[in-house]
Amino acid sequence: MQSDNVPAFMSMLLLTPDLFPPLSASATVELAARSRAPAMRPANDDHYAVVRLGRSQEILLTSLPRDGIRRFDEHAYGMVVADGMGSAGELASRLAITALMELAVRYGQWRLRVDDAIAHEISALVHGFYRQIDSALVYANRSRRDAPLQTTMTASVSAGRELFFAHVGHSRSYLFREGDLMQLTRDHTRAILRDNARQHLVDLTGTALDRHHILTDALGAGTSDPVVDIERITLADGDLVMLCTNGLTDAIRDDEIAEVLGSKDTVDGQCETLVTRAINSGTHDDVTVLLTRYHMPE
Repeated sequence: MQSDNVPAFMSMLLLTPDLFPPLSASATVELAARSRAPAMRPANDDHYAVVRLGRSQEILLTSLPRDGIRRFDEHAYGMVVADGMGSAGELASRLAITALMELAVRYGQWRLRVDDAIAHEISALVHGFYRQIDSALVYANRSRRDAPLQTTMTASVSAGRELFFAHVGHSRSYLFREGDLMQLTRDHTRAILRDNARQHLVDLTGTALDRHHILTDALGAGTSDPVVDIERITLADGDLVMLCTNGLTDAIRDDEIAEVLGSKDTVDGQCETLVTRAINSGTHDDVTVLLTRYHMPE
């Protein structure tokens, strides 16, 4: 009687065509986040969340030899930042991120290995989430007698080497790679015109507005369906992704940000440095910075 040849069987199995993209389990990350309000502000209108999504296989009971079965885990990582507008800003940004987390739990498809078809599904799903949050804020604003609920929201999610980022407003996403800082998002704003200290604003009913910007798109603004920018890029080993509110980018130039991100400090130290520099610059806005550094095997 011929004995079982387990190694030969497994070798034949692994020679079959691989229908799955590379495992997202192979990527590891370093994470950091900071958010701070200037001393003169009574509350911080920024909110953020950093999450890890997971899929795993663990044998709990079996008659099979343990050396023939391995535990499996793979993860995706997400970051989101929101900057609320006006006197209800803290509530608006908090509600927006809370809603996004709940939508992901209820309707997320947990696709952690990405090809072109899955990428299209992810983009459509995230776009739908943003539209649902906007609709909920607009609906709530119809019954509010005080300040409207309006907020920016910028999010990213990575699975292995695939990074998706979604964006409404003027919070930003950046990629720092090999010494170069690249802005991934475009600001949904137009300038506030000033003439002899007089500010000229035309037809701003329902428009989201902060001290320095008129937002052409924001969640909850209600003037029209917001334009949700969703893009996809491929990550490389050592890439650093930053999400931030305009409290950072209004206070610190891009070359200063690149200098900090290019330092040998930890991501936690870089995050602290950026927020501290912005606050010490005399900014009147809240400052939030989220950083993720990616490590990819060869």
